[in-house]
Amino acid sequence: MSTTKHAVEELYERASALAPNDRAELAGLLLESIEDEPDEDVEDAWAAEIERRMADYRAGHVRTIEWSEVRAYLHRPSR
Repeated sequence: MSTTKHAVEELYERASALAPNDRAELAGLLLESIEDEPDEDVEDAWAAEIERRMADYRAGHVRTIEWSEVRAYLHRPSR
């Protein structure tokens, strides 16, 4: 086993012992560390889309769905 592979496996073992919230934070930090710098145009487009969706929600133009309904839909057996 290579030294790098051993180090990765050791880190994984140690990280797996963390609380779920800490593992999620670590995962986010690791993903951020390999991403390129954010594209300003993309960030601006997402911000505008979020604002548009929130305006639709506030105006009552969209129907919200309870999480329990979404979860049931996602976990239904495939047909």
